[in-house]
Amino acid sequence: KAQTGLVFLAYKHQALLDTLVQETLRSEPEYRFSDELDVVHELFVVNDPKRIAAFQRAFEQLPELYIADGHHRSASSSRAQQSRKAANPRHTGEEEYNFFMAVAFPDNQLKILDYNRVVKDLNGRSEEDFLKAIQTNFSVQKAPNRPYRPLKKGEFGMYLGNQWYVLGAKPGSFPAEDPVKRLDVSILQENLLNPLLGIQDPRTDKRIHFVGGIRGLKELETLVDSGNWKVAFSMFPTSLEDLFAVADQGKTMPPKSTWFEPKLKSGLVVHFLDS
Repeated sequence: KAQTGLVFLAYKHQALLDTLVQETLRSEPEYRFSDELDVVHELFVVNDPKRIAAFQRAFEQLPELYIADGHHRSASSSRAQQSRKAANPRHTGEEEYNFFMAVAFPDNQLKILDYNRVVKDLNGRSEEDFLKAIQTNFSVQKAPNRPYRPLKKGEFGMYLGNQWYVLGAKPGSFPAEDPVKRLDVSILQENLLNPLLGIQDPRTDKRIHFVGGIRGLKELETLVDSGNWKVAFSMFPTSLEDLFAVADQGKTMPPKSTWFEPKLKSGLVVHFLDS
């Protein structure tokens, strides 16, 4: 049994850790390669006991580590730990199954990209009826350019019938004090995708598809113009401040709300649970 994928953690940047990382990067990487997208990956090994201890002390000073990506992976690691602990009468807490692999990045070196949506159909509505129904909770106007990228929170681009529109969430259409429900992904889900298009669970509904920001807004046009998808929505990226605010209140981010790039390669480092 082994873990080959990394949980993606974020933390509020700290000067000491920044210094330690920069000092480490002056050495030669153990591995360096380019992937199929020409993204360069480098792995630096820290094996000096004094430097390892310095990293440990620096991380101990961090008040929080936030899971940015890998919530399901960390949850499954926790379940595996519980079952292995129950099956081991000599459990000490030091076994490898008590730990999971993670990589941590400071918030000042991270950027969340937009995570856009395309939907298969209008749930039995005509385009005219759909545009009219949207106006209950959103302002609607034709976009000044195409494709349209939202400029601020609470704003959405919509591509329908070879036309881009700008949607603006109306004040009072969502609880502004709730860190989860005020997220753009929640506003779109609760005020449009669910009530108008009938998408109750975006994680399982086959009528919705998600397009990560690296693929660009032109991809949304291509999918809709193909005839296989009816409408697309471009999103303003979720901020790290929003992610931290949700976690600080002990709440969970909605599905498909953050897209980080580049993705870390699985299998570069392996954690064996039985070693």
